[in-house]
Amino acid sequence: MAKMVYRDAVRKTIFQEMERDENVVVLGEDIVGGMGTAGGPEAIGGIWSTSTGFYDAFGADRVIDTPISESAIVGAAGGLALTGKRPIAELMFADFIGVSLDQIWNQIAKFRYMFGGKSKCPAIIRMVYGAGFNAAAQHSQSVHQILTGMPGLKVVMPSTPGDVVGLLREAIREDDPVIFLEHKALYGLSGEVSDDPDFTIPFAHARLARAGEDVTIVATGMMVGLAEKTADTLAKDGIGCDVIDLRTTSPLDEEAVLDSVETTGRLVVVDEAPPRCSLATDIVALASGKAFASLKAPPQMVTAPHTPVPFARELESAYLPDPGKIETAVRKALDYR
Repeated sequence: MAKMVYRDAVRKTIFQEMERDENVVVLGEDIVGGMGTAGGPEAIGGIWSTSTGFYDAFGADRVIDTPISESAIVGAAGGLALTGKRPIAELMFADFIGVSLDQIWNQIAKFRYMFGGKSKCPAIIRMVYGAGFNAAAQHSQSVHQILTGMPGLKVVMPSTPGDVVGLLREAIREDDPVIFLEHKALYGLSGEVSDDPDFTIPFAHARLARAGEDVTIVATGMMVGLAEKTADTLAKDGIGCDVIDLRTTSPLDEEAVLDSVETTGRLVVVDEAPPRCSLATDIVALASGKAFASLKAPPQMVTAPHTPVPFARELESAYLPDPGKIETAVRKALDYR
């Protein structure tokens, strides 16, 4: 096992898959160094530095700087996928999906279904999401609930460098379109990753990040670390929490959630997105509909409020879930006897 940060796990996995399969190509804004550049010192690998060194290794035919047009990027990825390539398109910020929603929702997500299974669309759309950097309302959103609700897409939200490697490699080798969501606040997170070049993590296979018998906490992405911190704090008071990292929101590992709730009888869902029509409400509905007899207390949700993400540092901090809010929800669930 090697140790690396989340950002490097993204870069290394894509690089290895491009070496393995010549059909893997990457495209996006400034992933080389800017439209029309020839690489070189300015080729930092995009604003997130996740494609550094790609241009020199694979050339302009496989590492493609695009115009500032998300609809063109995603449309090109869909076309490439239909013709046998395995494109990895970067949208830079998840907030920009609105510009390419037709290409994602009405085209890429529906190709296999509408063509009766005679075609496949192995396109990956990588997006950076989430708040915490005071980037304001148009560059800080969590949009996974929108994408999870679109049939035909697989939605992945890794929380650790190790999961980045296994889930991203699985996505690249997958024959259906995958939305791969990377939280910007996780890029510097360090962790162990597998050295096995064929290591993958199957979708719909949640991770039990902490084990306990009193309360189930379900989370994804950045929220998993907050849930783990909360569970560790509560353990000092003799309160045991199952922390379930969903890893993928579509497909969803329903069994992992329900098995845990049937054991603990209490559920807290932590979600960075606003609560209306969200992943949190979906998980609560799942537990209420399929494990109602096991519930000892009403399920609790810890989410952002139903407002745009604030710019001001103090307001953004108040907007986001945190370990204190999660602990309050856990203790509220435990108050029901």
